[in-house]
Amino acid sequence: MNYYLNIGSNMGDRRDNLYRAVVALVAGNSDCAVSSIVESEPWGFESEHRFMNLGMCLVSDLEPQQMLERIHVIERGLGSASHRDEHGGYVDRLVDIDIVAIDDMVIDTPELQVPHPHLPERDFFLKPMMQLAPEWRHPVTGLTAAQMLEAMND
Repeated sequence: MNYYLNIGSNMGDRRDNLYRAVVALVAGNSDCAVSSIVESEPWGFESEHRFMNLGMCLVSDLEPQQMLERIHVIERGLGSASHRDEHGGYVDRLVDIDIVAIDDMVIDTPELQVPHPHLPERDFFLKPMMQLAPEWRHPVTGLTAAQMLEAMND
């Protein structure tokens, strides 16, 4: 399966945090691609710390729930606490890894929603997707990342 991931960091050495996350994700997988870095303002909360994000396409035989569990282990291993506060709001974080899409799969469980429900609203998801998978289409809307970005900017 092709997993399209987004890795973000807005604390500490952001570039190194991204690098360490990529290295941890690549371990045991031979086929991957990484986008260029996109800088952005925090999304959904106020912070003086800008984010660095990058996209990653990772080929893996892991089932989606197994990949999600692996991502959580990697985030904790890199020292990243929860990306939510006690009220459910977003907070600053060392590393946040999101599953943006998995091929043309649609998953809607309490633990995992694929494609990511905020994909059409986040340019820091869409710009890397345009680089990694320009032909990929959202399995529900049929839109490419470029079309979603254009709609977001209109």
